[in-house]
Amino acid sequence: MTTIDDLIARSNRLGADARNTNYAGGNTSAKGTETDPVTGEDVELLWVKGSGGDLGTLKPAGLAALRLDRVRALKDVYPGVDREDEMVAAFDYCLHGKGGAAPSIDTAMHGLVEAAHVDHLHPDSGIALATAADGEELTRKCFGDRVVWVPWRRPGFQLGLDIAEIAEKNPQAIGCILGGHGITAWGATSSESEERSLEIIRTAEQFLADNGRSEPFGSPLAGFEALPEDDRRTRAAALFPLIRGLASTDRPQVGHFDDSDAVLDFLASSEHPRLAALGTSCPDHFLRTKVRPMVLDLPTTASLEDVSARLRELHVAYREDYARYYTEHAEADSPAMRGADPAIVLIPGVGMFSFGANKQTARVAGEFYINAINVMRGAESVSTYAPIDEREKFRIEYWALEEAKLARMPAPKPLATRIALVTGAASGIGKAIAQRLAAEGACVVIADLDASKAAAAAAEIGGSDVAVGIAADVTDEGQIAAGFADAVLAFGGVDLVVNNAGLSISKPLLETTVKDWDLQHDVMARGSFLVSREAARIMIEQGLGGDIVYISSKNSVFAGPNNIAYSATKADQAHQVRLLAAELGDHGIRVNGINPDGVVRGSGIFAGGWGAKRAAVYGVEEEKLGEYYAQRTLLKREVLPEHVANAVFALTGGELTHTTGLHIPVDAGVAAAFLR
Repeated sequence: MTTIDDLIARSNRLGADARNTNYAGGNTSAKGTETDPVTGEDVELLWVKGSGGDLGTLKPAGLAALRLDRVRALKDVYPGVDREDEMVAAFDYCLHGKGGAAPSIDTAMHGLVEAAHVDHLHPDSGIALATAADGEELTRKCFGDRVVWVPWRRPGFQLGLDIAEIAEKNPQAIGCILGGHGITAWGATSSESEERSLEIIRTAEQFLADNGRSEPFGSPLAGFEALPEDDRRTRAAALFPLIRGLASTDRPQVGHFDDSDAVLDFLASSEHPRLAALGTSCPDHFLRTKVRPMVLDLPTTASLEDVSARLRELHVAYREDYARYYTEHAEADSPAMRGADPAIVLIPGVGMFSFGANKQTARVAGEFYINAINVMRGAESVSTYAPIDEREKFRIEYWALEEAKLARMPAPKPLATRIALVTGAASGIGKAIAQRLAAEGACVVIADLDASKAAAAAAEIGGSDVAVGIAADVTDEGQIAAGFADAVLAFGGVDLVVNNAGLSISKPLLETTVKDWDLQHDVMARGSFLVSREAARIMIEQGLGGDIVYISSKNSVFAGPNNIAYSATKADQAHQVRLLAAELGDHGIRVNGINPDGVVRGSGIFAGGWGAKRAAVYGVEEEKLGEYYAQRTLLKREVLPEHVANAVFALTGGELTHTTGLHIPVDAGVAAAFLR
């Protein structure tokens, strides 16, 4: 294996185990020799994980490659700790070759330490010692002189110099504990560096286990114990839209819910208010979780009404405190305040609600807070949890280098942060709509009568951070409520709902049975009403506005033969659009409709027998029905599911923000169906 192969394999192994480091946390490096293609001479290089990468999934493209002699020559031009941020830009002048990732702030640590291989990680056990009030003494007790204590210093060039000096002066040492931060280990070979990293992590784990108190978070707190699983998830689904709305006061957010034992046990203990107020410590943690979480201070016996009222009060207080935090520590050149809403909200007995610009970010924020809980548990078990102070947290959170990293992020897609639910979305028009909404940045819930097909359609779109499938019979009020609860628990709420579920039975009036009539009205008229009612309830609770789109039909305004039940229920849907647009506008909820026609290819309705019956009505072969419909249009073009999806996006993607109560024909031009 090459040096790079070894480095990637080591990084992936270390990053795959959550005990070793958090997602996207830490970095690894290797030094080696390659031939310079310009001079033909050997040149020493440093390969180090680039900015923003994740060790568990790291690939060669995620490495930065630098000339080692130039990195080390930076010591000669280093202007001092007050200007150390300037050194990050200097790394660009040390790069070797084309491409590769941008060098991270930790590059100096890896380049200046003499060892050929260096690992910098954020293990919970190591950070527990790093955040203990007597962390230096505990490090000595745990490791002797094999691991050296490094007092807190913000990541940067000076920290790299400090660690390089420690490694040089302590030849017996295999690594160090970085106060308030994490660990660093080094070795002559890739395997030695990995073994030493794991030795530090596992030794710290064992030390905490052998010496820790049985109740590090204090005694149980009466009334704050975990609710039974069904009860807490019901309560979470009821509260999530409100909490998401509060957390989205400054900018829309997607949510994630976690009711794991680590969270519930923490919130059921008497010391959780004190510890939560102290906030997290490791820079990677609080950049994701903010300086501290918002914590409900009511017992599980409190009513939903009382909890909701208290959450609103706590949110006001949280924003005021965050503004105080910013004002106290901001300097003339500090970036503007990015937002005062919490990223983590803790509800005793129920769980943790975490937020971010997308589902992955929200989920990872929650994972980081669980890391923080584990750190607090470890530190409190052997000492007192003492994270870095607010001033240092602010210097990290509003660091110019962090601001530059945020500025480099790609612009969000048009539907980013929006949560969409599409009924009848496992096939045909609904599936095309779900795929388009996801492609434009939305989180998508695929609701369908067939749970397995819904799950398969969601899997085609991507993982659970992007799409989930749920079973929902739109004629069943209970299933609709349960389906929306699943959607809320998956992403935090609902912003965009598409009433697409439908079916059709083509019969003349005298052959249309009451059962035919009731079935079509139950699915489309009643079903759309039930879905829209539940969607509106959640959207109003969120206070973020929203979109409801009805996939109606050309037949809602066009009178054709042998189609009484279908066309009548489509007319019902069409008027629901107008009625709900008039009623929900005060809440910022827009309601619009789309009138497709002749969508044969990919359509579940046509494949289910409707196509054969309509072909018989018009006297054409079923396989040519799409062509027939196209020829009767003004544009002579066949309408496909993706054309309907395009219209849904046009209504919801931001360009028609002042439009409600509209029906858009997607029929290639049927003059008899022109709206009047």
